[in-house]
Amino acid sequence: MTEVFSFIEPLSNLGFTKAGWLGRQAGIEVAVEREQALENLAPHHDRLIADKFPEIQTRHHAEQVHGNQVAVITQASDEKYVMHSGVDGLITQIKGQLLGIYVADCAAIYLADPVTKSIALLHSGKKGTEGNILGVAVAKMTSLYGVDPADLLCVVSPCIRPPDYEIDFAATIAVQATALGIGNFHDSCENTATDLGMHYSYRIEQGKTGRMLALLALY
Repeated sequence: MTEVFSFIEPLSNLGFTKAGWLGRQAGIEVAVEREQALENLAPHHDRLIADKFPEIQTRHHAEQVHGNQVAVITQASDEKYVMHSGVDGLITQIKGQLLGIYVADCAAIYLADPVTKSIALLHSGKKGTEGNILGVAVAKMTSLYGVDPADLLCVVSPCIRPPDYEIDFAATIAVQATALGIGNFHDSCENTATDLGMHYSYRIEQGKTGRMLALLALY
C-alpha cells in the first residue's frame, strides 16, 4: 500500500502534489513475462489508485524504452489511460493528470517545483542514468515553465544498489542532481534486491517478476 512508504512524504507535504508508490502485492502471480505480470497486477493497481487518487480520471504512462527522452503533457485528457511512445519520462503543469512509471530495480525519479507548480516522473535505470534523463527533464522544465533547479524537490525511489548490482546509479543520480543545482534532494536509500517482501527485483527474480508503480499528480 502507498501509505507505508515514507520516502514519498516530502512530495505529499508540498500541498499541491499527491504521490504514490505501489510496492509488491501479496498473492499475485508475477513469475511470468512482463506483460502477463502487468496484466495480473492491473486490477489490484486500479483498485489502489482509485482509492488513493479518487479525483483522477486519466493515467499517463511512458512506454519506457530505456532511453532519456521525456514527453510533455500539455492538455488534459478524458481518456482513462494514455501511453506516451518512445519516452522514459513525463512532465506536466496540468492538474488532475496522473503520471505513472513502472520499475523493478530501476529508479523512479519524482520532481516537483513549488514555485511554478510543475511536476515530472522519470524512469532512470542504468541506461537512463547514463543518458542523464534527470538533466533532460530539468532542462525541459526550465525552458517550458521557467523552473529554477534550486527550487526543485527531487525524490529517488527504491532501486537496486551494490553489492547486488555492479553499478550504483542511485549515487550517480545524486551527483547529477547536485550538478544541476537541485536544492532539495531525497534518496529513499532502499535496495529492491534485499527485501522481496516489499519490492520486486528483476535481477534477483531472474527477469520474471512484477513491477512497482510510481505515481505523481498535480492538484
